[in-house]
Amino acid sequence: MIGLALILVGTVQACKDDETTQTPTEPEVVKVETIEYKTFEKEHLAFGNGLSQTVEKTFELHPTEKNIDTIKMFVILDCPTGGCNIWDVYANIKVKDQESGKWYEIGRYITPYGIDNSAVEKGFEIDVTDFKSLLHGTVELRARIETWGADGWDLTLNFEVTTGKPDYQYYAVSDVLMYDQWSTSGVPYGKAHTNDLDKTISIPSNAKETSLRTIISGWGHATPTDPDGRPCAEWCYRTHQIKLDDAVAFDHYMGPLGCGANPVKDQRGNWRPDRAGWCPGMAVPVRVNTLESPKAGESFKFEYDYQDWTGDGGTTSGNAGAFYATSCFVVVKSDTPIEPAVVTD
Repeated sequence: MIGLALILVGTVQACKDDETTQTPTEPEVVKVETIEYKTFEKEHLAFGNGLSQTVEKTFELHPTEKNIDTIKMFVILDCPTGGCNIWDVYANIKVKDQESGKWYEIGRYITPYGIDNSAVEKGFEIDVTDFKSLLHGTVELRARIETWGADGWDLTLNFEVTTGKPDYQYYAVSDVLMYDQWSTSGVPYGKAHTNDLDKTISIPSNAKETSLRTIISGWGHATPTDPDGRPCAEWCYRTHQIKLDDAVAFDHYMGPLGCGANPVKDQRGNWRPDRAGWCPGMAVPVRVNTLESPKAGESFKFEYDYQDWTGDGGTTSGNAGAFYATSCFVVVKSDTPIEPAVVTD
């Protein structure tokens, strides 16, 4: 009887093992859909008469970062009663990193001269997927428009989150350079300065992809002008470089974008001529450079190198100086939860 019992127990156990072996693991079913999240709604940004160029508010976005394929941000500019501000001015959107308390620039744009941007169906579109680790749940956003009149702009900001199977489930982002508060708080060009453009970046060991995300725009009409009469840094075409371990890794050409073809046309100012890497009434381009290797578990030197040029202190306008407002972030990606890269001076 004891032998028979042992046989029966062994048989039952074998059946259980077979069931476990034969039961397949069901793949996660991810619903592919695009969900709109509204944030700022006709926020009046202006200067004077008790008005402010900046607004900060808290919003609820997508509840989780998991299975986010893309996040698009749309900037809508409406004219307040009496009309929009007449000038093309620097503007950006930032998100607060709750861990560090820093505000990270996720998008930059230049306002049109004196009109709205309704010619662009949903507004200026900026891909902000790189910041998905920060753009979910409860989120603090800051909007700023460098306008110097009480007319200003009415700002609306919407996000579209598309779910699906992302390239990597987990992203993390760290700041490398953040000289981006205002047009003239960028890196001075053509003269000595104390801005720190050299960093050391240490990448977490489980990184599967590493990229650098840069936004840069020039401001000022400093001399000497180029042979074609272009002053710096709004108009002069330059090629700047990102160096990794002292070797040139990426070029950033600050050249024409075709401002005259902007759908936000018939602006009330000098909108058609090409600037150096931006146009009035457009989003400033985001420059994403993916490293050939993720450099997982490694450290490397980073340097942002502006093309050589020396100013003479003169200007072709009423304001002296040339500046490159520059933000740069390192984005690491993985299929497992990942910590941000460590950036040190």
